[in-house]
This record gives sequence, structure tokens and C-alpha cells, in this order.
Amino acid sequence: MKHTRSSPPRLKFDVQPTARELRWFAHIDRHGPQSSEFLYEWTRDTHRCRDTSLRRLQVLREAGYLRLPPQQRQIAKADFNPYVYDLTKLGWEVLAGHKDLEKHCRPTGHWWHGYWVSAVSGAIEISSVRAGLTFIPAAQILAIKGVELGIPLSGGKLIPDQLFAIKYPDGYRAFALEVDRGTEPVRSGTARKSLQRSVAQYQQLLREKLYQSHFGLKSKLCVHWVFQNEQRRQQFDRLLRQGDQRFAAIVAPWSVPRWSGLHDAGRILGIL
Repeated sequence: MKHTRSSPPRLKFDVQPTARELRWFAHIDRHGPQSSEFLYEWTRDTHRCRDTSLRRLQVLREAGYLRLPPQQRQIAKADFNPYVYDLTKLGWEVLAGHKDLEKHCRPTGHWWHGYWVSAVSGAIEISSVRAGLTFIPAAQILAIKGVELGIPLSGGKLIPDQLFAIKYPDGYRAFALEVDRGTEPVRSGTARKSLQRSVAQYQQLLREKLYQSHFGLKSKLCVHWVFQNEQRRQQFDRLLRQGDQRFAAIVAPWSVPRWSGLHDAGRILGIL
């Protein structure tokens, strides 16, 4: 998203975000809401003190750059989970003075679903960078042809939860990400969304290579699912042709995303 830079907004409480904190802002802008532990991991290469990170996040919230989405309080024992942060209007304005914004590529819809997508894609970028690889976000991919994320198909439109690519030493691979929280049926006799319908849409997308014509990609596309229970993953496996390497899935059986569970997601999915 192109942004015409203007005079910087008035900073509250004389708090000026540092270079490390602008990296936090950019990570939230790119992926969506992030918990304090994921933000700490994102900049652990330059700042290793966890307590200092937590204090600075609190300061940035009090200064009006960050906010705590209220939806994170809607689960049991919410006080035992790390805080989840999102940018405020002021936070986005400050970030826009340093880079083009990507927020039009953030997950939309139900907050908890979007937060899970944000956490998974954020964890994959952190792990990719640590492995010496280049993470290419959806905004850069969509800019190739100036298109939206939704891909027209016969009988509807397929909108991945997230899209990204990785640059490897020998080339590129693109990935579509889907997070399944078990809120939709496996099969449905109507036109409503179901796991079976999503799989069929992706199979058409891959078979006809529509991702190449729509996004302008030259690389192959792989589709990765994250499920929250093993039974759902097994149902997914039964919908696929045996040995279809274009699809991969993991199970993340937690009520909230945690770094301890997602830090290895990229390796398990075959991305790293």
C-alpha cells in the first residue's frame, strides 16, 4: 500500500519508538495481532532481555501506540496467557512514516481465527529468518499484478487465510495457509463452506495452476493446514489423494497460540 508521507503525528508522553519497536510495529502490520512472546522472539537477535521487552510493550501501550484487543479476554484463565497486542491509529501513523503499510493483507473475520492465522504466519517468518531464508509476505506477492487475495474459481472464490513465499538458495516456493478451528462441517450438502469444499477448491487451483495466472507466480504453490485436533486432521487426510505432496498439515491443540508450540511449525510443515 503506497503512503504519502506527511508530518509525523504528535507523540504521547514523549515516547519515541526505537528501531527495535518499529520492527514490532511492522511485524504486527504484516501478520496481525501478536502476543508479547512472539514479539520478543522477533527481535531476540538484537535484544535478549525478555523483561525489558515486556516493560517496553507496556510503555508503548500507555503511550497510545499499541492496544490490547478485548477478545483475548474471552477464554478461561486469560490472565495466565501473554498479552496480545495490536496497533492503534497512532501506531500505524508512526509506522507509515518509515515504510509502506501492509495491513490490507492481514487476516479478517472472526478475531480468534484471525489471531491464530497471525500467530502461525508470524512464527513461520521468525523461523525462516533465523534459518537464513527470505520471507516474502502477501503484500509483495499481490503487488506483482496488483490483485486481491481472493482467486476466482468456477462456482465461487477461494480466499486463503494467508499467502507468503520463501526464497531458498535454489529458488522460490509459495504457500497458502489455512487455519481450521473446527467450526465448519467436514462435508455439506449445501453451498456453505466445508472442509471438503475447501480441499476441492485448492485441488482445482493447483490442477489448473490458477495461482500462476492470478498472482503472476512462477514458483509452485503448496497448501498448509493447521488443525486444532487430531481427529480433524485425519478427516482432512481422508479427503486427499494418498501421497499428495502439495498439501501438508499439523495439529496445534492449544486454546491460544504459544511460541513453544509453533516455533517448529515451519520445519514440520516442510517449509524449512
